[in-house]
Amino acid sequence: MKRKMRDLTKKEIIVTLDALYTAASAIKGRDAVKLFLRDLLTSSERIMLGRRIIIARMLIAGVSHEEIERRLRVGRGTIGRVNKWLHDQFPGFEKAIAEMERIYELRSKRSTRGLEPFSASWMRRRYPLMFWFIPDSKRQRRDSDLYPW
Repeated sequence: MKRKMRDLTKKEIIVTLDALYTAASAIKGRDAVKLFLRDLLTSSERIMLGRRIIIARMLIAGVSHEEIERRLRVGRGTIGRVNKWLHDQFPGFEKAIAEMERIYELRSKRSTRGLEPFSASWMRRRYPLMFWFIPDSKRQRRDSDLYPW
């Protein structure tokens, strides 16, 4: 039987939210969180939450409400609620967004680190099968014959 939030006692709400927070904090790693949210939420709920996070990132970056409304095609009410959550009630949103920005920055550095365009490492990553057809130098072959491990 479905119960509405207003029908729950304060203690039931606290116990329920504690179970959710404990389960979420026990999960380690992006893939585990992805599976957890996929099993817990419907696809539309996941999309809705993701869009709220995108709106929060845009607001923190200083994008205007009108621009967010135009680019994401969301209502002013949604943008206003996210803005209110950011500034008034929920500091967890800002902490999560700050951590996301740090992770995105690390990803971008990791993906471009040491890969100058047309360098040997760039070519190996871009065209891995091509290097099957390039023979090793004689010196490398001799070394591998001497030291097979």
